[in-house]
Amino acid sequence: MTEPVPVLMYHAVAHAPARQTHALSVSPGAFAEQMQVLHERGFTPLTTAELGQVWRSGGSRRLPTRPVLVTFDDGYEGVHRHALPVLAEHGFAATLFVSTGWLRGAHDEGGALDTMLDWDQVRELAAAGTEVGGHTHSHPQLDQLDDEELWYETVRCRDLVADELGTAPRSFAYPYGYSSRRVRTAVRAAGFAQSFAVGNSLARPEQGPYALRRLTVRRSTGIEEFVRVVEGRAIARTFAKDRALTKGYAAVRRTRRGLTLLREAVG
Repeated sequence: MTEPVPVLMYHAVAHAPARQTHALSVSPGAFAEQMQVLHERGFTPLTTAELGQVWRSGGSRRLPTRPVLVTFDDGYEGVHRHALPVLAEHGFAATLFVSTGWLRGAHDEGGALDTMLDWDQVRELAAAGTEVGGHTHSHPQLDQLDDEELWYETVRCRDLVADELGTAPRSFAYPYGYSSRRVRTAVRAAGFAQSFAVGNSLARPEQGPYALRRLTVRRSTGIEEFVRVVEGRAIARTFAKDRALTKGYAAVRRTRRGLTLLREAVG
């Protein structure tokens, strides 16, 4: 049996994040302490592409001892300012999922919740070994979009990352963790090899390459809780509230999408 892997999901790393990002942020000091825990306990951080390659190899490749993934969503500037030096100090790999319409520069369409990376910083992260993946263009709830909008958000993001970095992204993360079979099919058709939701449980191959789960690290995550989570202990209890809310949101989204389709059919 293949052992499950903890995939950590970060957002902003900042001393004083914006109100909208505060709950899902971590302080630079907390991030450094958490990475020190991984180092001391012998974890080996991988990129999402590396994990996908091993799990697709049919057993011809093996994961290192105590694998873990460090991932960042959206593309906040603190990933470059605060997280990159810590990752470099330990020689840790990481993955950054960018919403291309939020990044500062020629493609910025507004709507970002906090100070974002610019493309030069994204390139510096990539040069340092950080995998850069897709996170849509404008960060919508993908399962609420029609097929044309869904394709645009996925492909626009893919193409901008490819144009700016010279390499097409191989990994994707769903904004808000929301997906559906239709969304996963579109992400696969756009050429992504694996994609990540949230789920707040360990990632396992049987989840499928387009529904791999991650563990939320937030402002309120203390170091003892972090140790339990990365060690795979008491995860169900730690994230019980999150899972209940996820089920409720899923029902609401299915109803909302059904009503949208009904209105389109009647209209």
